[in-house]
Amino acid sequence: MEHIKEHHMRSIFKSGHRIIIEGPVQAETIKQLEFHTDLDAFRRPSEQQMALAEIAALPEGRIIIARENETIVGYVTFHYADECERWSEGNMTDLIELGAIEVADSYRSLGIGREMLLTAFENGQMEKYIIFTTEYYWHWDLKGSNLSVWDYRKMMEKLMQTVDMTWYATDDPEICSHPANCLMVRIGSQVPMESEEQFDRVRFRHRFMY
Repeated sequence: MEHIKEHHMRSIFKSGHRIIIEGPVQAETIKQLEFHTDLDAFRRPSEQQMALAEIAALPEGRIIIARENETIVGYVTFHYADECERWSEGNMTDLIELGAIEVADSYRSLGIGREMLLTAFENGQMEKYIIFTTEYYWHWDLKGSNLSVWDYRKMMEKLMQTVDMTWYATDDPEICSHPANCLMVRIGSQVPMESEEQFDRVRFRHRFMY
């Protein structure tokens, strides 16, 4: 499957900050920019910056960034699921994972996450894909946000609904291990029925239970 990446850019002005939202960006762009030290939810900032560059270089990889001047203050990643996860079992070329979304602490509550998602889906460029994200409560910044696990889930659901992602059922053990975890999905308007059916088989290994 050919992955066509259309670069889009927008600016937002919030609380004295002029933030540029753009992407998908190339690996070299990510390497050349500064990386905010608060972007450490998944690994050390320098390591995360290199990981983003590696994703951007993948044929299917897409990185949307938010930057103030030359410093990356937020990002969203899109890529194929890891080979060790069930979501790769169907060998689907049109199943893409929204793998991570992160915004530096001092830039939260400015609507940056929403703007990055809107940029990622701009001009119908995701209509050929099934986009999914797995939300696990242990990845959420409950302490920093001062939100309960349920309020945080509501916040994430509202964010994903910005681009029409909705809750989908699954028997995946990790998602089922806690009631706050969830699978959210958006099926593009150009996705063939056979891909939807294959995705259903990936979501459920034990359909007789449902």
